[in-house]
Amino acid sequence: MGISNRRMAEYGFLRGLYEDAYFPDRVVDRGRAVLVRLCERIEAERPAGLAALYVLTHAATEEFNALEAEFEAAGSEIETVAREEIGEDFRAVAMTYGFTGAEPEELMATREW
Repeated sequence: MGISNRRMAEYGFLRGLYEDAYFPDRVVDRGRAVLVRLCERIEAERPAGLAALYVLTHAATEEFNALEAEFEAAGSEIETVAREEIGEDFRAVAMTYGFTGAEPEELMATREW
């Protein structure tokens, strides 16, 4: 499908994790794919408000929850640096798609990390 929004298509998702050897690229790639799918879903479903956006971001957060075991198996984890990076990317997605009133904590309210 691909992201049609140019800013998000060119956005460096999880850039800080790729730059840190503690986070294995093969697992970070899966996290990047979660964020790309989130953008694609926002573009396809066009959520009408914050409640609808949060449904999509919570689903993406659940995918990150599932990735935690893969990070751990690779000798890593979703810790402070990763949480901040993921959170920043969630905020960038919300802002880019016009959800300027999105609460950063609510975007990832279902996180377990």
